[in-house]
Amino acid sequence: MTISELAEVASTSETTVIRFCKQIGVPGYPQLRLQLAAQSAREMVRPEVGGDIEPGDSLDDVVGKVAFADERAVRETAQQLDVDALSKVVAAVAKAPRVDLYGAAASAFVALDLQQKLHRIRRVAFAWSDVHVMLTSAALLGDGDVAIGISHTGTTVEVIEALEEAKRHGATTVAVTNFPRSPLAQTADLVLTTAARETTYRSGAMSSRIAQLMVIDCLFIGVAQSVLPDARKALEETATAVRGHRVKSSVNDQQN
Repeated sequence: MTISELAEVASTSETTVIRFCKQIGVPGYPQLRLQLAAQSAREMVRPEVGGDIEPGDSLDDVVGKVAFADERAVRETAQQLDVDALSKVVAAVAKAPRVDLYGAAASAFVALDLQQKLHRIRRVAFAWSDVHVMLTSAALLGDGDVAIGISHTGTTVEVIEALEEAKRHGATTVAVTNFPRSPLAQTADLVLTTAARETTYRSGAMSSRIAQLMVIDCLFIGVAQSVLPDARKALEETATAVRGHRVKSSVNDQQN
């Protein structure tokens, strides 16, 4: 469609179409058409992979669709991630006396992963999934501390309440969510967005988790870079501490 045709079908104006293009980071409507055409061409290479998982799909189909969805979630999250916001979060976490991480269900595992990573570079961090513990912990935060709420939808009540409590006590608040206009995002000082599309069998648990992990990995590496060489020394010490709890490989295994 031309821009006039699109505006008419959408019951809006050409100016609004142009504003929409710029809002999503595209210079104008011609460039939007080119990007959509290019994306359609890429997806046509394996059209069966890009669809939803169906009850009758073979395991081969399931593997292909899961891999495609996860790869797309990581790629599209990287493309739209606000690096300026990420750098501000990195700076806040690097100097924070304490970091609280809030998440429920699948997002709770993401919070735990970030806690483990931050602890390995001597950052004091705690991951909470119980609403009572979230709120009591948030009430003890103060200026300089950081509270990070993780929710794919951005509508998880427990996480929103915990972030609001942390903000009332002066902590810097961060939202990791797929929806930048969600209630969680509106609560936070800084927002890091993912770009995951859930399918029937994967609602709130898989593509969203992969995208969230990608964001927190970038956050962790940024923090580690900002506190070198202390981070490198801490990583080496923690690796040494657990080395004795791995099964030693045989000489043949090491050679192979």
